[in-house]
Amino acid sequence: MNALRIVQVSIFAVVGAALGAAGCAHDPPPMPVPGSSPSPAPTLSSTYKPPPTDPAISLSKDIEELCNITTSPTPEAAPKFDFDSADLSPAEKGVLDQVAKCMTTGPLKGRRVKLVGRADPRGEQEYNMELGENRASNVRKYLGGLGVDATRTTLSSRGALDATGTDEGGWKKDRRVDITLL
Repeated sequence: MNALRIVQVSIFAVVGAALGAAGCAHDPPPMPVPGSSPSPAPTLSSTYKPPPTDPAISLSKDIEELCNITTSPTPEAAPKFDFDSADLSPAEKGVLDQVAKCMTTGPLKGRRVKLVGRADPRGEQEYNMELGENRASNVRKYLGGLGVDATRTTLSSRGALDATGTDEGGWKKDRRVDITLL
C-alpha cells in the first residue's frame, strides 16, 4: 500500500507540475499605467491595407486630354504614396506607362513635363522637401526605363509647402507627384 501511495503522489506531482508550467507559459497581460488608456488590440481592419486603386500621380488636364488618359485621379482622390515612402505602386506604374507611351509615340512626343513631388505636413521641412524630390525622382526613373529621356523631365519638390491635410484622409491627398506639361 505504501508503494501504491508513493506512485499516486508522484503522478499527482508530475501532473500538477506540468499543468502549472502550462498555465505559466504566457506572461500575464501588462498592468495599465494609471492615467493612460490601454491600447486596443490589433484587428484585421486596422492592420490590413488593401492595394491602392487610385494612383499617387496627378496629371494636368491637358496631359489627360492629349494622351486620352482617363484613369488619373484628381489631387483630391486617395490613396496616395504611403507615409514616409517614395515607392511606386502598381497603380502609379499603370498611369506612368500611359504617360510614357504618350511621350514616346503619342501627342507628347518631343514635349517636356514637370514632375512636382509633394508630402504631407508631418516631419521637418527639409525632410519633406527631400521626400517630395525622391518621389518625383522615382517617377523620372520609371519614365526613363520606358524610353522617356531624363532631359524631357524637370524635377521639383514642394514638400509640404502646399499641404492642406489635417488628418490621415487629408494627408493622403498631400502625398503625390503632379505631372504638368511644359
